[in-house]
This record gives sequence, structure tokens and C-alpha cells, in this order.
Amino acid sequence: MLKKLTAGILCICLTAVVFAGCGPKNDISSGAGSQEYPVTIGNVSIKTQPTGVAVLSANLADVILAMDYEIQLKAKSAECTQSDLSVLANVTADDAKQIKSLGADLVLTDIDLTEAQVNAMNQEGVTVLKISKATSREDLDRLYSQVGGALKGAITGYEHGKKTSQNIFLTIDDIARIIPDSNTPITVAYLFDTDGGVVTGDTLEGKLIESAGLVNAASDGTGNKMEVAALLRADPKYIFCPTGMKAKLAQSEEYKKLTAVKENRVYEMEPSQMLLQGREMIDAVSFMAGTVYPELLKGTGDSSSTPSSGVTSSASSTVTGTTTTLKKDSQGPDVLKMQNRLQELGYMFVKPSGLFAEGTEQSVKDFQLLNGLEVTGIADPITLQKMYAADAKKRTS
Repeated sequence: MLKKLTAGILCICLTAVVFAGCGPKNDISSGAGSQEYPVTIGNVSIKTQPTGVAVLSANLADVILAMDYEIQLKAKSAECTQSDLSVLANVTADDAKQIKSLGADLVLTDIDLTEAQVNAMNQEGVTVLKISKATSREDLDRLYSQVGGALKGAITGYEHGKKTSQNIFLTIDDIARIIPDSNTPITVAYLFDTDGGVVTGDTLEGKLIESAGLVNAASDGTGNKMEVAALLRADPKYIFCPTGMKAKLAQSEEYKKLTAVKENRVYEMEPSQMLLQGREMIDAVSFMAGTVYPELLKGTGDSSSTPSSGVTSSASSTVTGTTTTLKKDSQGPDVLKMQNRLQELGYMFVKPSGLFAEGTEQSVKDFQLLNGLEVTGIADPITLQKMYAADAKKRTS
């Protein structure tokens, strides 16, 4: 009897080991993996680092750009209109053979593909991975770590993705800290259309409104929908909307009743700022806060003043000369020196490379905003002088 019992226990243990061995390998749903590959994301396992990636989502493309992983992209969908990706070929989910021929063996999407589309990809040796948009601040870590994990592994990519996500909100938090205190709440709304589309409180976009120091008039709505009658009762003081919407609001019989429309306090934004979850989120918060509190973006420094005695000699001689200006697409030792300084001050998202790309532009904007300068993303002489001064404000962690 004892032998039978012992044999039964051993059988159960062996079965458990077998099933454990067949389970998901290196799943990153609850943290970084124990090795780079294979990595499991959701119900998809990626065996080795992709040789190339096709991205079929503008949002995922924006996340990849924020992480500076775009070098792995081989193709994109037409909706990915980011200028940095303009050289890539456009493909659709029906182009399995073309995607493979372009050198991609991983497809990233944020919508479900049909069974036929997935099967066609698999037949070509292409893995399909769906990664959904983030729905909250905490969920943004999940989005970035999944994209990073897929492209660079369950350790390196996961950690870089999480760090990038947290750096974005670190900057957003810094913006929130310099917003003037007010005893009177300022209500705003972001309208997508004239059919009840509005940023509601249960979305990540709703959190961006709060981060700008504002009260979302549609906070009680759900799923980015709210009845016009409810919005009229809330009557936000300011309205933000995508480019081209202002005229439509003024022509709408219902929406033109809003005080903000009647008093011309409707402000258009680039649609990507509230649709995509890359660095545009920082621009969205900056724009909304700067519109309501214009003193944040006008600058407080005296442009005619000379650099403080804290400016390093190398900075004053090679970087902060009166005619030196660094901007997007600039490259060389001056850019590298500036990037290293921005990194020292806590503003750089990406590794200094000597190339002034999108990440560096955003870092310059962050520095300008928190140091009382005009926010342009261009490192003009005044910005550079302040950057190398002893009293340059560091980004707090």
C-alpha cells in the first residue's frame, strides 16, 4: 500500500513538472524575465530577438520612437505618419509575403487580426503580437515594457521600456509642480468630435488633463463618451480639441451653447497629442497648462544677461557662443556635449549619441520649461548659457 502511495505521489510530481515545463516561458506579465529570450507576452512566445519589425499601429510606432528602437522597424502601416518613419514601406495586415520580404519576422498591432491574416503571417515565419493601448498611468508601464520586451528581450527591453514610461511621467510631474496654486478650480474639456466624443476620467488622456493642473469637466463620463446635455451642465471654461474642430463646434447647434465656444476659448491641438502615447503626452500637458497659465511658457529669465560664473570654460568657448544654435538634425561634438549636460541634469531620455533627434528635442523642451525659458525645443544661445550655468535647475526624481 505504501509503495502504491509513494508511486502515486511521484506520478503527480512528475506530471506537475511536465506541465510546468510546457507552460509559458519567461512570461513578463508580472516583471522582468530571467533571460532575454524566449519571452512570453500575453499568449505569444517570441523565441529569439526579431531581425526586423513591422508596426501596424500609430500608437505602437510612437512608443517605439519614444524608446529609440526604431532602427528595428522594416515596415509600417499608412496610419503611422510620424516623420521619422517616412522612409519605411507601407504595408497592411494582408501583406504577409511583402512583410517577410522586407526583413520583418514580427508584426506589432493593437487590434485583433483575422484568423486568416494570422495564419498567413505564421506560414511566412512572421509572429503576430497584439499590444493594447494603455488605459492608465500604471498601465503605461505595461505597454512600454511589453514593446521593449518583444524588441530587445525580457530583461534589457523590459527594463528600458519601463524606464522610458516612468521618465515620461517624471517630466509630466515636473510640469505639474510648477503650475501656480489657485483657489478656483479651472474646468476644461477635450472634445474629439461633435458626437459626444470627449476625454473622460477613466482614461489615460483624462489623467493628462489632471496633470496639467486642470479639472476635467467630463470626469464622470466613461469610455470617452458623454452626453452633450451633461457637458452643457458642466460648461467647461476652456475647450481643447483636434485641429479643424473649432469651426465645427461653432457651427453645431448644441456645442455652440458652451460658454467656452461663445467666448472663443477653444484651442486646437495636434491630434497625436491626445491620441498617441509617446512623448506627445508631454506636449499635450505642456500645451494645456501653458494655455491656461501662459506665464509658464513665456519665460522669466532676462535674455540680455550674461552667463553666471558657473558656466564651464569649455561650454562658453565651444557651445554657448553668441551665434551657436543646436536643433533637430544637428550633429557633432557640440550636440554630444549638450546631451551629456542634459543627462547630468536629469533630462535625457536616451543615450547621448551626438545626433540631435526627437528625444533630444523633447529633453531641451523639458529643460526650457522648468528653467523659465521659452519652450521651443531649439537650443539657442540663451538656452545653452542657462544649461551650463551653475544654477541650472535639475529635473527632480
